[in-house]
Amino acid sequence: MAEKPEDLNLPASVVTRIMKEAIPDGVAVSKEARQAISKAASVFVLYCTACANSHATKVKRKTLLGADVLAAMGDMEFEHFVPDLKDSLAAFRKDQQEKKETAAERRKAAQAAAVGTGSTSGEADSAATNGQGAGTVSPAGENGMGADGRADEDGNPDEV
Repeated sequence: MAEKPEDLNLPASVVTRIMKEAIPDGVAVSKEARQAISKAASVFVLYCTACANSHATKVKRKTLLGADVLAAMGDMEFEHFVPDLKDSLAAFRKDQQEKKETAAERRKAAQAAAVGTGSTSGEADSAATNGQGAGTVSPAGENGMGADGRADEDGNPDEV
């Protein structure tokens, strides 16, 4: 948990950005009003989290789900927000699925490219960790090692 009550506040920059998007251009908001809205938003998030946690606990879960938050909104008598929240949750899930599919396509393309060049990602990873290209042996004297890649007992590279 937080050490100080101030640690529970939302970042002022995030609250300010949300406020600027919500109000028309040319409307000024005082510093005091920004702080009050920030504090109110922080209290709302904490209250919503507590209600969602209560709902999850009732069904014997420790993990909060989107359904718990939606149920909490009903418990807090904000049920008129639930349809919009469901739409936002569906859009978020769709976006996450698209990102996952895009990442999988990139991995497949990278693997296909690696197979086409005769190297595998495992070879590339091991080559990157030892500082050499895949399948290459550094000549004597480069990167402080001998041709066999080992140093003498005294720590000096082998001479060839």
